[in-house]
This record gives sequence, C-alpha cells and structure tokens, in this order.
Amino acid sequence: MYAVIKNGGHQYRVEPGERVKIAKLEATVGERVTFDQVLMVGGDGETVVGTPLVEDARVKATVEEQGKDKKIIVYKFKRRKGYHKKQGHRQDFTAVRIDKVWVGQEPADDSGEE
Repeated sequence: MYAVIKNGGHQYRVEPGERVKIAKLEATVGERVTFDQVLMVGGDGETVVGTPLVEDARVKATVEEQGKDKKIIVYKFKRRKGYHKKQGHRQDFTAVRIDKVWVGQEPADDSGEE
C-alpha cells in the first residue's frame, strides 16, 4: 500500500518501511508523527483519490533524523554590468521512516506500543 502526502508545500509518495526526507518538522528524534493530509491512497488493486484529501486516511511515521541538506550555490550575474552575487543555502530537513498507511479505523498496533 502507498500514499501521497502533502507536507511543507511538497507532495511525497510514501510506502511503509521507506525513509523519506521531508520539510523540517518540530519533532524530536524517535518521536512518532501522523500525517493527515493524504491526497491519494493506492495498492491492493484499488486507488482512492481525494477531493482534495482522502477522508479518514492517515500515515504514521517515526522521526529518524533532523539536519541540514548539502549546500547549494546560488549565483546571480548580469553580463557587462559588473554585477555578480554568490550565495550558499542549506535547507533544513527531517528524515522519517514510514510505519503505517491506512484508511478508516486505525489497525491494531502489533508492536505493543501506545
């Protein structure tokens, strides 16, 4: 089963067990987060597309890492004018491990937590 979630102005296609780098979340490492802005759920031969969101669809994930991405260089210049500007940027990110994707009632947690 897979889902398309919305976070930080971006859309991500996620599956259980997958590790995804998303826009920074205010969460600590090891904390469990739930994404409720699910745009589409697919798998098991059936696809459900939301209008704009799929009702009662959730994605549960565990925060694995908080950090900054590799530096990108932003270089601007105007020819023949003597103008140039070099800037660097490192985007903050949160790496999460997708645990579950479901629609409707949350399935029983088989790990014994919560």
